[in-house]
Parts: sequence; C-alpha cells; structure tokens
Amino acid sequence: MSISTVTHLNLRGDARAALELYQSVFGGDLVAITNADAHNVQNRDEADQLMWGQVASPDGFHVMAYDVPSSMPWSQGEAPFFVSVRGSDAEEITTYWKKLAEHATVVVPLAPAGWAPLYGMLTDKFGITWVLDVAASYDGA
Repeated sequence: MSISTVTHLNLRGDARAALELYQSVFGGDLVAITNADAHNVQNRDEADQLMWGQVASPDGFHVMAYDVPSSMPWSQGEAPFFVSVRGSDAEEITTYWKKLAEHATVVVPLAPAGWAPLYGMLTDKFGITWVLDVAASYDGA
C-alpha cells in the first residue's frame, strides 16, 4: 500500500493551458480528461474543459488541475487548490477519510464514482479541501 499527496489546482477554463505550461517547464507526461471524456457534461459549453488533468515527470514534479464548473462559485486566487490523496487500497483511503471527516464539511461523500473505484471530497475544520480517491488507470478510450 502506498499513497501520495499532490497539489490539485482549481481553475476556470484554463486548466489545460496551465498544465501545458507546466509540462513545458518541468517535462513529463500530460493527461487531460475532459468532461465529455468522463461522460460528466453538465453544461455543454464546458464539455471540452478538464474534469481532471495532471502533469507528472520522472524527476518527481506532479501537479493536478481541473476547470471549476460554472455552476460552482470561483474567484481567481481564492481557494486555488485542493490537497489530493491518492492510494491503491480502498481500506487505507477509507481510514484516512474517517479521520479527516471529523468536524469537517463533506462536499462529496466517499463512494464509488464513474472515474474512480472510490472518491470523496471534504473541507476540514481548518478550511482545507481534501480530495481522497483510489487511483484508477486511464486508457484514453
């Protein structure tokens, strides 16, 4: 079992451009999954925006990003990131979730999602938003 923490950037319509910039600076592989790719289009004008993306380099650079949907509040520079905890073991992720969830506000309950075997989001008592999930491979289909 192992987990990793990664900064997860919150942008509006610029996530792909940001990840492309970071890839040009740090190298590595870029993965970009649109709302359409994930079958999660809530506003057709946002179908090509990123539901999730990342740049990861062999040197250790790793950042994730997504485009905050227009249905959610967003102000540039305000709440600009989440802390993402990814693991391969559902029991381990569930244990972390239960501990973080004490005195927290659950944004998305920890449960299976269309893109991950287990996914949840909460804001802890200090105002930090955490995303916990069990990593799933993405085949690009």
